Amino acid sequence: MGQQRIRYLRTGDGIGLAWAESGQGLPLVKAANWLTHLQYDWESPVWRHWMRFLAGHYRYIRHDERGCGMSDREVGDLSSERWLDDLEQVVDAAAIERPFVLLGISQGAATAVAYAVRHPQRVSHLILYGGYVVGAYRREDAEAARLYRAVVELLRSGWDHGNPAFRQLFTSRFIPTGDAQQVGWLNELCLKTTRGEIGATLMEARANVDVRELLARVRVPTLVLHGRRDQVVPFSEGVRLASGIPGAEFVELDSCNHVLLEPEPAWTAFRDAVLAFTGVQAAAAGAPAGFSRRERELLPLLCQGLGNAEIASRLGISEKTVRNQLTGLYAKLGVHSRAAAIAHAHAHQLIDPA
Repeated sequence: MGQQRIRYLRTGDGIGLAWAESGQGLPLVKAANWLTHLQYDWESPVWRHWMRFLAGHYRYIRHDERGCGMSDREVGDLSSERWLDDLEQVVDAAAIERPFVLLGISQGAATAVAYAVRHPQRVSHLILYGGYVVGAYRREDAEAARLYRAVVELLRSGWDHGNPAFRQLFTSRFIPTGDAQQVGWLNELCLKTTRGEIGATLMEARANVDVRELLARVRVPTLVLHGRRDQVVPFSEGVRLASGIPGAEFVELDSCNHVLLEPEPAWTAFRDAVLAFTGVQAAAAGAPAGFSRRERELLPLLCQGLGNAEIASRLGISEKTVRNQLTGLYAKLGVHSRAAAIAHAHAHQLIDPA
């Protein structure tokens, strides 16, 4: 959607990986994390504000992990050992010519740590959000491991059924404060991005992660952020990441959501910390980063209440062109109507108050 460009690469073991880039500026690569879909994430009431933020300030590069989303589903090897190899091949395919920001979310943090240790010269900043050092099966917490195994088996048998209750047992923990639309979207994403057997296998791979011996070898500037009441990954895992990486900066976020939602103050704190850490300025009012010159001209006219014909006359273009460009503008804002675009622009100060 919008300015996103989706491409494919072929891994060394013959798997087709879908990767995408959007935005411009300092490159930021996100390691793969649980359940993504390169196309549907832009429409998501759970993820689209992440997309707008990251693509609005960086050249944002990401991929669907093997077995999920737009990447090949039926693959033989879903083990965690493949995560680093796949990330390396995405970075190579993107032809990034300068050191880049590497973002690891949830289990993606382990992959990001491993990449930073192997390629320190390529990473300018390492950002780890909601991450963990040790998976659920290796944390010496027998009760937590039993619960995790029970969820895996329930999803293995109930994921593909029409009743969303099986999936909601899992997804509701990601966004405890989410509304019905957001939780429903996550439930549907489970079906859109993979099937139950693959999902269960990937969960078990995550439960066996252990990067403890790598932490002390990280030599790049690192920012660790974690929600104090995260329901998916214990806060103690964020502390373990930050305390194990030399010189890492730690930011505690006041949230119980594993995926930060747009209205909560923790999301604002996350954005501010990431921008400050990477030295990137927030998008100026009236000139959102990542928007084309024409879109920057369109937005204030739209907010003045002008119709398509009036906008076309002002800009010296056809009404059809206005309609097409408004469609792209709505996609970047993550809205679906003129009224919603105007409300979003005012709420986020994307236009001058005058």
